[in-house]
Amino acid sequence: MYRKNQIDYVSPEAAVQCIRSGDRVFVQGACALPAVLVQAMTDRAPSLREVEVVHLHTEGPAPYLAPEMRDSFHLNALFVAGNAREAVAEGRADYLPVFLSEVPNLFRRGVLPIDVALIHVSPPDKHGYCSLGVSVDAAAAAVQTARLVVAQINPHMPRSHGDGLVHVSQLHAACWVDVALPEALPAELSEIELAIGRNVAELVEDGATLQMGIGAIPDAVLASLAHHRGLGIHTEMFSDGLVDLVQTGAVTGEHKRIHPGKIVAGFVMGTRKLYDFIDDNPDVALLDIAYVNDTAVIRRNPRVTAINSAIEVDLCGQVCADTIGTKQYSGVGGQMDFIRGAALSEKGKPIIALPSVTSKGRSRITPMLQAGAGVTTTRAHVHFIVTEYGAVDLYGKNLRQRARALIDIAHPDHRAHLYDESEKRFGKL
Repeated sequence: MYRKNQIDYVSPEAAVQCIRSGDRVFVQGACALPAVLVQAMTDRAPSLREVEVVHLHTEGPAPYLAPEMRDSFHLNALFVAGNAREAVAEGRADYLPVFLSEVPNLFRRGVLPIDVALIHVSPPDKHGYCSLGVSVDAAAAAVQTARLVVAQINPHMPRSHGDGLVHVSQLHAACWVDVALPEALPAELSEIELAIGRNVAELVEDGATLQMGIGAIPDAVLASLAHHRGLGIHTEMFSDGLVDLVQTGAVTGEHKRIHPGKIVAGFVMGTRKLYDFIDDNPDVALLDIAYVNDTAVIRRNPRVTAINSAIEVDLCGQVCADTIGTKQYSGVGGQMDFIRGAALSEKGKPIIALPSVTSKGRSRITPMLQAGAGVTTTRAHVHFIVTEYGAVDLYGKNLRQRARALIDIAHPDHRAHLYDESEKRFGKL
């Protein structure tokens, strides 16, 4: 399908004709979802049976998850986004628990061999190289190992530096699209989230290397760091809030030992402002997530400060971040990769930040995790827990001391109940 550095473009419908019944199909994730190819694949449902779809979080439509598609497609999700929760809950899709750092190994070691990889890339440069753009993460490994690679090529996809280059000679088929990327708009921050952001920011030292995710709490933390200096970034992903910190001079990366001066990540999610920031920007390196999230790599930077969120934390310090009881809400992701990496880093700080109560007023600090809840971060790995009522460090504390500390940052309306439950379990606090 190529002549030297040239591509013979075909229609999306023609591009996906290579998919066969029984194939395993990787779909690039986050805001790089190749939606045109996904729709073309789904339109072939009458001629396909038992196609296994594999991907991480995706932003946008997932038409192959419609109930009437169950004979043709089955999702084996490596992370569960909003567009897949219902299908997983109803048994029309499955979830595979795995650390984000190990997802590329599923492909490279042949545990989940990929037949066809559907990707979304920038137009080729004069040397014939396209870029995976906003989502390199596990897509790089899928491209390297797939039997066939099919691309939608889009002038709106930014050209990122790092591990995301794909030569046109690697493409079995390609179609041209001209569509805007999905955008993840910044959240409107509440007073509670801003308070949590300030409490976390007080733990962040100048010269720290930061890892943060997406959402209201990470945005609130970033908004509170404008007066910090010498910050570095080594994170699985980042969003718009980081651009502002770079422009104010808070982020320089000068103290990093791995990729000094560079912003390192696996993927980005945000608005066009963010996509324009990473486009052909040599200060940003989007790298293979097996490397980015490798604990041995993370720990080499100084003062790694990993900021992650949770659904609930029990009085022993067990953290549930991916289920609500037995319901799969998201995924293990990279939380443990960075919690452990930060703990092993020189003067590192692993942080779990969460509001003290749910939107319905239920305490997120609980005597025990809900029945069936998954433990994302174990009690032996946890260090700092932060709510709007303060921050506590559980490292080096026994179970009785942990319970006392966590009650202090729980919502006042729930402290008496937590105190009573703690005394039943641990004795007098």
